[in-house]
Amino acid sequence: MEGFKLTDWLPVTKKEVELRGWDYLDVIIFSGDAYVDHPSFGAAVIGRVLESQGLRVAIVPQPNWRDDLRDFKKLGTPRLFFAVAAGAMDSMVNHYTANKRLRSDDAYTQDGRAGMRPDYPSIVYTRILKELFPRVPVVIGGIEASMRRLAHYDYWQDQLKPGILCESGADLLIYGMGEKPVVALAEELKNGRSIREINIPQTAFLKNKNELPVSDKEDIVLFSYEECLKDKLKQAKNFRHIEEQSNKYEASRIIQETGNKLIIVNPPYPAMTSEELDRVHELPFTRYPHPKYKNKHIPAYEMIKFSVNIHRGCFGGCAFCTISAHQGKFIISRNPESIIKEVKILADRPDFKGYLSDLGGPSANMYRMKGKDETICRKCKKSSCIHPGICKNLNTDHAPLISLYKEVDRIKGVKKSFIGSGVRYDLLLNRDEDESINRSAREYMRELIGHHVSGRLKVAPEHSSASVLNYMRKPSFEQFEQFKKIFDRINKEQNLRQQLIPYFISSHPGCREEDMAELAAVTRKLDFKLEQVQDFTPTPMTMATEMYYTGFHPYTLEKVVTAKTKEQKLEQRRYFFWYKPEYRSSIINKLKRLNRFDLIKRIYG
Repeated sequence: MEGFKLTDWLPVTKKEVELRGWDYLDVIIFSGDAYVDHPSFGAAVIGRVLESQGLRVAIVPQPNWRDDLRDFKKLGTPRLFFAVAAGAMDSMVNHYTANKRLRSDDAYTQDGRAGMRPDYPSIVYTRILKELFPRVPVVIGGIEASMRRLAHYDYWQDQLKPGILCESGADLLIYGMGEKPVVALAEELKNGRSIREINIPQTAFLKNKNELPVSDKEDIVLFSYEECLKDKLKQAKNFRHIEEQSNKYEASRIIQETGNKLIIVNPPYPAMTSEELDRVHELPFTRYPHPKYKNKHIPAYEMIKFSVNIHRGCFGGCAFCTISAHQGKFIISRNPESIIKEVKILADRPDFKGYLSDLGGPSANMYRMKGKDETICRKCKKSSCIHPGICKNLNTDHAPLISLYKEVDRIKGVKKSFIGSGVRYDLLLNRDEDESINRSAREYMRELIGHHVSGRLKVAPEHSSASVLNYMRKPSFEQFEQFKKIFDRINKEQNLRQQLIPYFISSHPGCREEDMAELAAVTRKLDFKLEQVQDFTPTPMTMATEMYYTGFHPYTLEKVVTAKTKEQKLEQRRYFFWYKPEYRSSIINKLKRLNRFDLIKRIYG
C-alpha cells in the first residue's frame, strides 16, 4: 500500500471524516463485509460512484449489532440517506452449509473470522437504523435484498417470506447492479424530494393500496403473498412472471399485495454501456483493503486482488444461479483500453509477481457476445440464450476475447494471465453458419488450454443425467465429454500436464438417487475422483428454488420430485465418493433394493 494516504480510502471513522475537513456526510453505507476498496466489492463501488457525484460518503464495515450500537451512531446522521448492503454473498449462504450447519469461517472478514455479521444483515442493520434515526431514509441493496424483493422461499427458515421491505422497514430497495438508481436517488433527495415521493427505475417500495403511482405500461399483478402461502402452485406461477420481466429489454412494473400494502417493483434501467462500465472501474479505487486491516488477511480479497473483471451479466440462465437475476442476461463488456489500463495498474504494484489470476466475469467466455439483430432481443423474454439450444441470433464470436488475451500478455510485467472463471464449453462447441466464428472457437480453445490454465481448468457440467440437466438448464453431458477429449488432445500435443476440474451438484430438483448412481458410473469411466461438488442449496429468486419449494416447474407446471430431508441429501451426495470404502456397501445395498444391478456393475465392476 505504498504511496497511499489514509484519505485515499472512503472514511470509516469520525477521525477520518475530520481528516478530510468534512463537517457532515451525505451518505453512510453499512456493509456486512470488511471494507476492501476494489471494484469487485459492492459497497466500495457504490461509495465511489456516489463520491464521483460530489457527495461525501463514508462506510461502516461490519458494525457491531450486539453491544450499545456505537458503530451505528459514531458517524451521526447523513444529509441524504443510510445505505445498507449485507455483503457480496447472501448472508445465509455465507453462514451455513447446504445441511444448515454453521460454517467456521467467513471469506469476507479479516482473518476469515466467523460471527462478524448477523443472519440477514439487511434486516438487522435496517431495523437498528430506523430505531435510532426514524426520520432518515434507509435504502437497502445488494444480492441479499435484491433477491428478496418479492415473496420468496427461505430455505433456512423453511418458510415462504414476504418481500424484504416488509420485514426490514426500509424505505426503498435498489435491486440489481445499483450504480444508476443510487445516483438518481441521491439527485432526487438533493433536490428536496421526499423518499415517499420518489419513483425511479430499478427500485422497489411499499405503498398503501390507494397510493399506487400511475404507470405508462401495463402492470404485472402477481398473486398476493397470502394467496401464495395457501397455494404453492400460485407461487410457481408468480415466478415465471418475475423471471421473464427480469430478462426483458423493456420490462413491466410488477405489483404484489402483501398484508395491507402493495410491493411495487419498477422496471430496471437499460443495461449500462461499455463506456459507463469502464468509468466505474476507472474510479479512484486504491484496490487494497482499508488500512484498519493492516497485517490482516481477507480471504476473498486475496483470491481476486490480481484478477480483472472484463464483463457483467450472464445469458446462461442456469436454474440454480442468481447471476442473471441480479446482473441481467445482457452482457456488458468493458472496452479493451479500460481493461489494459487496469492490468497496468496491477502490474505496477510492488507485490505483483507477474501472474493475473483471472481475466473473466460470471462466465469466462461471454465477452462481447450479444444478439446479431438486437431488435429480436428487444422482444425476447427467455431467461437463457443457450438453453435448450444456442439461439441462432446470438453472436458467439470468440475473436475479441482472443485478441484481448494476447494484448494483456504483451503488457510489461505480465508473465501469464490465467482464466479462473468457469468456461462455457457449449459456446465453444456450437457450430455457427459463419465459419469464421467456428474457427474463432477452435482457436480460443487452443489459446485457452495452451496459455491460460494454471494447472487446472474449471468447467461446470453439474450432472450427467439428461433429465436433470434439462431441469438445470445446462447442456448435455455428451458436450462435456467432447470438450474433455479436446482438452486432453491439446494437452498431449503441447506436452502439458493440466487437469480439467468439473463441478457437480447433488439433490437438485428433479434429481433421483438413480441419477446420482448414473453420475458415479459415468465419472468413474472418465477416471474422475470428484473434488468440486456440492449439495443443492435453495437461494431466493432462482427457478430451482421455486421447484424445490412448490414442487412444480414454473413454466410447465409439471410436478417435480426433490430430495429434501437431510438423509435424502446425504444418500445422493455419497455417490460423488463411490470410491471411498466406507460408502461401498451402502451404495451396493441401495442399488440392489432399486433393482439396479446394472449400475452396481458399472460402478464397481
